[in-house]
Amino acid sequence: MIIVESKAELQRWRHKQAGLVGFVPTMGALHVGHMSLVNACRMECHATAVSIFVNPTQFGPHEDFNRYPRPIEADAELCERAGVDLLYRPAVAEMYPPGSQTMVEPGAVAQRWCGAARPGHFRGVCTIVLKLLNQVAPHRMYLGEKDAQQLRVLRQMAADLDVATEIVGCPTTREEDGLALSSRNRYLSVAERVGADALFRGMRRAQQQYQSGIIDVATLEKEFRTLLSYEGGWALEYAAIVDENTLEPLTVFGASGLFLVAARRGATRLIDNMVITRPQ
Repeated sequence: MIIVESKAELQRWRHKQAGLVGFVPTMGALHVGHMSLVNACRMECHATAVSIFVNPTQFGPHEDFNRYPRPIEADAELCERAGVDLLYRPAVAEMYPPGSQTMVEPGAVAQRWCGAARPGHFRGVCTIVLKLLNQVAPHRMYLGEKDAQQLRVLRQMAADLDVATEIVGCPTTREEDGLALSSRNRYLSVAERVGADALFRGMRRAQQQYQSGIIDVATLEKEFRTLLSYEGGWALEYAAIVDENTLEPLTVFGASGLFLVAARRGATRLIDNMVITRPQ
């Protein structure tokens, strides 16, 4: 595996690649979920590039940028073992040189949910991902479906700005009790980790209720909020069943809907989602 830290080094590597190049962008603190993206990439592409960059422009002024985990050596070892061909670890000054001014402003799909809770977040996400795509020039980019809104925001950006890279969504990786894997899970205390699967259980319960004949969206959302309140230790940010493509709230179910949730457990913000479908 080659480790590079500059755009110039990256471009020299890229120019040598003759086959399909796949790309997995990350902020590090890698886990099994990230490795599932790497594995999917390696199965479909001739070369796999991974980036690790904790992007300051997607963090708000009171968020966890400074304390975001940065286990540099452990991450490199994981990439090496997973068969990554190139690990790109640029510094902030490499990505945002002095005098940088231009940012990418996302559209309506970024305005609700995490976009409303974290103003400017998706602006930073779109800007850094477009910069990385320009630098790596991959044929395919692999993203986790756990960040459902981010996936849709980036697909919209790619379509609007004529980005040639194919964006591939990969299934959410979960722990045994259903908790979606996230780098921020390591913030949870031992006590907070107990019951942290409530988001998953609440969405799964909504799926069961829908399939048993409860089709009122407001009822299903209320049941989720009741479960979280009963569990205790949660501060709910949002729980909404939305259109799978536009992320606009649904009032009446069609064939399916996407349940989006975000809540804080202690100081840790967790997000998750689940497609709610009719019985097969």
